[in-house]
Amino acid sequence: MSGHEGAALAPTTDQVEGGLSKKGLSAGTVGLIGAVVIGISCIAPAYTLTAALGPTVSEVGLQVPAIILVGFIPMLLVAFGYRELNNRMPDSGTSFTWASRAFGPWIGWMAGWGLIAATILVLSNLAGIAVDFLFLLIAQVTGTSSIADLASNPFINVTVCLLFMLGATLVSYRDMQTTQKLQYFLVGFQVLVLLVFAGGAIVEMLNGNAFDATPFDWSWFNPFAVSSFSAFAAGLSLSIFIFWGWDVTLTMNEETKDPDKTPGRAATITVVTIVSLYLLLSVALLMFAGTGKGEFGLGNPDIQDNVFFALAGPILGPLAFLVSLAVLTSSASSLQSTFVSPARTLLAMGHYEALPKKFATVSPRFFTPGYATVVSAVVASVFYAVMRFVSENVLWDTITALGMMICFYYGLTAFACVWYFRKQWFDSVRNVFFMFLFPLVGGVILGVLFVSTLVDSMDPEYGSGSNVFGVGLVFVLGMGVILIGIGIMIWQAVTRPAFFRGETLSKDAPASLRRRVA
Repeated sequence: MSGHEGAALAPTTDQVEGGLSKKGLSAGTVGLIGAVVIGISCIAPAYTLTAALGPTVSEVGLQVPAIILVGFIPMLLVAFGYRELNNRMPDSGTSFTWASRAFGPWIGWMAGWGLIAATILVLSNLAGIAVDFLFLLIAQVTGTSSIADLASNPFINVTVCLLFMLGATLVSYRDMQTTQKLQYFLVGFQVLVLLVFAGGAIVEMLNGNAFDATPFDWSWFNPFAVSSFSAFAAGLSLSIFIFWGWDVTLTMNEETKDPDKTPGRAATITVVTIVSLYLLLSVALLMFAGTGKGEFGLGNPDIQDNVFFALAGPILGPLAFLVSLAVLTSSASSLQSTFVSPARTLLAMGHYEALPKKFATVSPRFFTPGYATVVSAVVASVFYAVMRFVSENVLWDTITALGMMICFYYGLTAFACVWYFRKQWFDSVRNVFFMFLFPLVGGVILGVLFVSTLVDSMDPEYGSGSNVFGVGLVFVLGMGVILIGIGIMIWQAVTRPAFFRGETLSKDAPASLRRRVA
C-alpha cells in the first residue's frame, strides 16, 4: 500500500457510528464495574445524603423514602434516554454532542454549557465540603472542638481547599487506571461505613436504645401522604440533587470497554444502587431518630446541615469518627471523579470547534484531556476563592442554583433523545418506551422543576434570603450563569462559525428501520 493510500484510509479508523470522531482518549481502559464505581463516587452518597436528609425531612416528614423514590423516577427515565443516545453515538461530548445532533449547534452548545457550569459549581462545592469535614474529623479524633473552627477562617479554608483541588487535578490528569484504582478504595470504604451506620441505627432501635424509636411503616413510601404540593415540590427538588452525577458513566464512553453498551448499563446500575442505599439509610435513621425537633431528631434545624455527624455518636459510639471520615472520603473522591465530565465535554467542544482547539488537547503520555482538566480546576478554584471571601451567602446560593442547571441540561438531553429518534419511535414496542415515552416523561418532569425553581427563586426569601433589587439571589445567579453561557456562545459563533454552520457536527435523524410494504 502506498503512503498516499494509507493517508486516505487513516481517517476511517478515527470514525465512530453517527459520523462522529474519536478524540485520542485511552480506549478500552474502563470496564463495567469501574464505570459504576466512578459513577457512585461522583454522586457522593455520604455527603449528599447527610446534607439533604434533614432539609427533606423538614419538608415532607416521614415521607422521605417516598420522595427519594419519586426523585429517582425522572433520573431513571432520563438515564434510559441517555443509554439510547449512547448506544447510537458513543461520544465523550454526551449532552453537547447529542443535543447538537438532534436540535442543531445553538441548543447543543447550551446543553454543553449547562453540564460544564453545573460540574464546575459542584467541584468548588465539594472542595469546600472536604475542607469542613477535614477539620471536623481532626477535632473529633483529637477531642479538641476548637480545631473545627479553623474552617471558618477564609485564608485557611481557601488554602486547604486549593490543596484538595490540586490533588484531585493531579489524579484526574493521569490515566483512567489511576482514577479507577483510587476510586475502588474510596468508594468501597464509603459504602461499607454507610452500611454499618444504617445497620447500627436499626439494631439500636430494635434494642430499645433509639433516640426517638419510630417503627417502620410502609406508608413512608406513599408520596400522596405529603401534606401539600409545595412541600412535595420542594422535597422533589432536593431529591433531584442527591442523584446528580450518574451521567459521568456516559462521558467516559470513549474510554470504556464495549462503549456502545457499557456506559448505559453502568448508568442504570449506578442509579439503582444509589436509590437502594438512600432508601436503606433514610429508613434506618427515621427508625432511630424520628422526625421531631429534639436533640437528635431529624427535624431539628440545628443538625440538618449535617445529620450524619450529629447521629454518628449516638449510633456508633467510639466509632463515630468513621462516619466523618466517610463523608470526607465521599467529598474528596467525588471531587476527583467529577473532573471527568467537564474535562471531556470541553474536550469534545474543542474537538468539534465549538470552543478554541486548545481544549481538544490530549496528554500524549496519559491520553486524558489534560488542558481541559487544568482549566476546569483553575475556574472552580478561582470561583470558590473569590466567593468565599466575598460572601458565604453568595457561594451557597450559587450552589443552590445548581439544581436549576441540573434540570436544564438533563431535560435538554432527554428531549434530544426523543427528537433524534423521532423517525424510529414506532419501529418496535421497545422503541415506543425507551426512545419516546420514558425520556419524554423524564424531560417534562425536569422541565417543570426547572421552571418552578426559577419562579420560586425570584422570591427574595429563597435560599439564604439575599436579594438584588428585591429579586432572590438564587434566581439572579441561575439566570446569570445561563446568560453568561449565551454571551460566550455568541462570541464563539463570531470567531468560530464553522461549528455553528453545522460543518463540524451536523444535525442527524436516523431513518425508520421498518420495512415498507408495497
